[in-house]
Amino acid sequence: MSTSLSQDIAPLLPYLRRYARALAGSQKSGDAYVRACLQALVSDQSIIKTEDGIKIGLYRLFHVLWNATVAPPADADGSSSIFEQTAQQRLSTLAPESRQTLLLSTLEGFSIPDTARIIDKSADEVSQLITDAIDEIDRQTKTNVLVIEDEPLISMDLTQIVESLGHSVTQVARTASEAVSAAKTQAPGLVLADIQLADGSSGIDAVKEILANMSVPVIFITSFPERLLTGERPEPTFLITKPFNPNTVKAGISQALFFAEPEAVAV
Repeated sequence: MSTSLSQDIAPLLPYLRRYARALAGSQKSGDAYVRACLQALVSDQSIIKTEDGIKIGLYRLFHVLWNATVAPPADADGSSSIFEQTAQQRLSTLAPESRQTLLLSTLEGFSIPDTARIIDKSADEVSQLITDAIDEIDRQTKTNVLVIEDEPLISMDLTQIVESLGHSVTQVARTASEAVSAAKTQAPGLVLADIQLADGSSGIDAVKEILANMSVPVIFITSFPERLLTGERPEPTFLITKPFNPNTVKAGISQALFFAEPEAVAV
């Protein structure tokens, strides 16, 4: 890969990894897809089309390679993770292209026209795929949600979004200790967590303690995504940047619950 192309792609990789992890349901499998994409690009630079910009070209290349792969990369022991197994069950009722379109246009912030360029569809087709994906996933995944957020207006917005999807907010926690206590009182089916909380405590620490006692999908919603997208340690599968678009949060919730264990959803 030329130095110029490598330099153009490097800043985009944390976000491509985020997209891949959301599609695959785990950091390990998502990163494996990204590595495969980069290896293909190193072998032949001509496979990336940049007439619409390097970012659209990179995601379009990833999209082609993803759809050409018959099965997701396996974990180290040769088996798929529980999240991937659950995703495969739900894929029987949700077209994969709808899910990809939903994530591209909401989680990754591509416009409808740009999403259409990436997946080679019309704008009308993209809009319909997004609607179909949200409707189908929401029908499958009603649950209780714990919101960890210290800003009242933001927590109100998140509560409204959660409830608009038919879920229930069990509690809004403003500190790490409140969050841990709330999770112990009533196990959530999903956690929405900020990183930096009111008393200086950490949403990351709260989530770690919660996950030590139960299995639950987590979405981090933060103004500091760079603190989690370092590439140097395990990173969250689902990450949304503030300020957020409500549709981005809806997509993240739907996608996180899409990969949650079925028995963990209806709590």
